Amino acid sequence: MTGLELALLAFALMLVAIFLRVPIGVAMAVTGFVGTWIVLGRPSPALSQLKSLTYDTFKDYNLSIVPLFLLMGQFATKSGMSSALFQAASDWLGHRKGGIAMASVGACAGFGAICGSSLATASTMGQVALPEMRKRGYSDSLSTGVLAAGGTLGILIPPSIILVIYAILAEQNIVKMFVAAIVPGLLAALGYILAVAVYVRVRPDAATTAERVPYSLRMRTLARIWPVVVIFGLVMGGIAADWDWSQAGVQALFTPTEGAAVGAVATGLYGMFTGGLTWKGFLESVLATAQATAMIFFIVWAAKLFNGFLALTRAPDLLVTWIEASGYAPLMVLAIMLVAYLLFGCVMDSLSMILLTIPIFFPIIMSLDFVILGHALTPEEAAIWFGILALIVVEVGLITPPVGMNLFIINSMARDIPMVRTYAGVAPFVASDLIRVVILVMFPGITLWLVGVLFG
Repeated sequence: MTGLELALLAFALMLVAIFLRVPIGVAMAVTGFVGTWIVLGRPSPALSQLKSLTYDTFKDYNLSIVPLFLLMGQFATKSGMSSALFQAASDWLGHRKGGIAMASVGACAGFGAICGSSLATASTMGQVALPEMRKRGYSDSLSTGVLAAGGTLGILIPPSIILVIYAILAEQNIVKMFVAAIVPGLLAALGYILAVAVYVRVRPDAATTAERVPYSLRMRTLARIWPVVVIFGLVMGGIAADWDWSQAGVQALFTPTEGAAVGAVATGLYGMFTGGLTWKGFLESVLATAQATAMIFFIVWAAKLFNGFLALTRAPDLLVTWIEASGYAPLMVLAIMLVAYLLFGCVMDSLSMILLTIPIFFPIIMSLDFVILGHALTPEEAAIWFGILALIVVEVGLITPPVGMNLFIINSMARDIPMVRTYAGVAPFVASDLIRVVILVMFPGITLWLVGVLFG
């Protein structure tokens, strides 16, 4: 059996194990360990690798960003920021047809800018916005569909845990990945708002309008969301440590990791001063952060073990050679990968998809020469562009049946709504996502424009 055949067999068996509900980390670790044993012919090298691999994996300073962003998200969830965001968006948009649903999208975008988690964004905003939409007579499909879709903005608008993991796996600059995600994230929010506008015109009975709020009250509620703006500015200002401001004579205040720490502290202090974050809530936040961090770190370690096995089989290199010899157009190869993400998203969570596929897909992407609209992408540009595209398609997986995690989270808040209505309600937003993917594939400059402006 060749190395490529062994790798494909191992990958297939691992997928079967995952589909049988074996935890993704366990499936990857066992496959990587047993595969290494088979390739090397004896267990001792595989066993000795466990010791060195653990240190090599967790000595990476960039991984410290993960628990800090998770803690910031936990503090934001318990501090009451979601209510202020939704109220401000509702006051400005509620008088329009479907305005409360549009306000939910805007609030999700704002909360995602300080949370970094799709599931937390969907859960938190669902508790605030879902009762309001149902009280105002919005249809069950639109109410649950817009919140499930809006929750996905939590992993697209920086800071994003998935982007951090991708940057580490692909050895890319975390700062540039965050900057590249800003414009696609704003396009996602705008696309969802347009989807609501089209939805309520096709089905006028699906939404109502609220009374127009006076501008004086709008400005008052807008002023209440200043903590979100300040904290987002602190975090994004923190990552400015990697920008080249030397010619302007300006020095950054802190590094990206320190920026995440400042954001977590600022969010926690806001919650304590406003009374939203109690001592009990603080302890719950720390415990939840520790549990999520342990889960993510174990999966990252297991992915490293699996990647080591793939390297021994030389499967990624052999796949690159085969694709180069096949003569497939680079965009065709990219399209196949994105479709694979859509299929995986029907049965897997976003983190698992990224950790499972990047070791295989990324070397292939780096071997291709992308020339789009006369512009040849550099390796770094291709890596950033592919990372954002992968993140968007992974995001779509969170709202596609049968196992879209955001769908189940929102539906669990309204158990009287049949799941089929939630599936129907999210369809326009999935369509919006797919249109956005096509646009970003055809025009990579949309993703890379802000990176070019800030980094030259």
